[in-house]
Amino acid sequence: MSDLPNDKNTAITNGLYDKGWSCCENYLTSEECMLLIDRLERLQEEQRLEAAGIGRKDEHQVNKDIRRDKIHWLYRDKCPADTFYLMKMEALRHDINRGLFLGLFEYEAHYALYPPGGFYKKHYDSLKGSKNRIVSTVLYLNPEWRPGDGGELAIYTDGHADGDEPEKIVQPKLGTLVTFLSEDIPHEVLPAHKERKSIAGWFRCNSSSADRVDPLR
Repeated sequence: MSDLPNDKNTAITNGLYDKGWSCCENYLTSEECMLLIDRLERLQEEQRLEAAGIGRKDEHQVNKDIRRDKIHWLYRDKCPADTFYLMKMEALRHDINRGLFLGLFEYEAHYALYPPGGFYKKHYDSLKGSKNRIVSTVLYLNPEWRPGDGGELAIYTDGHADGDEPEKIVQPKLGTLVTFLSEDIPHEVLPAHKERKSIAGWFRCNSSSADRVDPLR
């Protein structure tokens, strides 16, 4: 891994520092995105996507009143597409740690497919102080996405999750990467009017101890 920071990763790091979130268009090239789209479409054809739930471990449940997407987790060395993306996120982890000293230790991610009408209501990705997720990422995989297709990401100001207008509406365009602080930034996926593809991920710190193991997921 190069010791020189990636310019896009530097911009993301600065956005996290300045306002708690960043939106980087064209983070990946069209060719790189197609590798991931092909993988997701194969998973869809093989019916390997599962209904997404909310909560962790014993509290995990599927609730279609809150979210309506299907997912499949990425695994390094399982296929070239997964390995490629997880390596890109490893480089981002390295650069964020260098710039912000967050102690990001590991990363987990899943493909996400929202059908027409799919959404995810306003939420935080991590409870305050839980430290199980520190920085969230969303990469969009939607060629030729147009305004009116829906499925936008609404980002809200920290501490104002109820009733306020969003600070930013992100169109889920191909190659755009959104990054935000998991405990501080409430957000929602607005209803999609056509199929919407993405990869959602989370950087975590190592919260395991001698009497407590905190594995991925």
